Amino acid sequence: MNIEHLKLFVRIASTANISLAGRELNISPAVASAHIGKLEETLGVRLIHRTTRKVSLTDDGKLFLPHAQEVLDSIETAQAAVGSGAQTPQGTLRVTAPASFGRMHLIPAIPVFLEQYPKLNIDFRFSDSILDMVEGGFDVAIRDAELKDSNLHAKKLADDKRIIVAAKSYIDKYGAPETPSDLKNHKIVNLTGLEVWDFKGAHGVTSVKTPNYLRMDNGEAVRDACIQGCGITLTATWCSYPQLESGELVQILQDFPLATDCALWAVYPSNRLLAPKVRAFIDFLAERFSGTPYWDEKLSGLVV
Repeated sequence: MNIEHLKLFVRIASTANISLAGRELNISPAVASAHIGKLEETLGVRLIHRTTRKVSLTDDGKLFLPHAQEVLDSIETAQAAVGSGAQTPQGTLRVTAPASFGRMHLIPAIPVFLEQYPKLNIDFRFSDSILDMVEGGFDVAIRDAELKDSNLHAKKLADDKRIIVAAKSYIDKYGAPETPSDLKNHKIVNLTGLEVWDFKGAHGVTSVKTPNYLRMDNGEAVRDACIQGCGITLTATWCSYPQLESGELVQILQDFPLATDCALWAVYPSNRLLAPKVRAFIDFLAERFSGTPYWDEKLSGLVV
């Protein structure tokens, strides 16, 4: 079985486009199509559906994909374990991360990382949707959600502290809620999927279904709407620490902390041998965000 054919198949699964996958691997569309035909002939099954507009995996293709990815990962790990690769991570590192966290905290860190590992290049996919690691061909996923897939491993990078905030202009106009139950009488700016807020109290956890005055699918957009006085929001300190420092946003309901146990994780496939490029990236982020992360250090004394 040809390894280059496997690489092409994995990229087609990610891009849903034979020509695009071929360009990524520096081969023409005609050659790419021929390679996939050879792979299907070798396996004796059809792996992809071809139409004039796009391609998609067949049921056999979906079954074959994780095995193809595992073979490629094992080969890359084996190659990196000997020779110059043992000391120098190299190749393309594919990473997916939440859009806001990626822009605010990964992009500023990348020049330092790539200076340490000049033979690496990085392919980022920033999205607030959780992308499938196998189908996307990702080496690492940065996530702030609970790991549910037992076929993946995760390393904690930092705590993900959540607080309730509002702009001073909003408080001056509408006042601040004194208890979580008061939120039903206020304008709320929500991140899609986070409309129910859970608070710790003397008698346990209280869940409040907040009204959607505004709802958006991006954390920075939610924060910015709140800055403009559109309403109250639940935010991560890593997202809003500059505005909390400047006073554009202030914490409210301090006596009612959120009942959350969130963290930022580096998630990766559960291979017995971890590719050096993956280990280097995870170790770099773990060191950068270790202890009290820098965004929470900046907020010492400003939030509880």
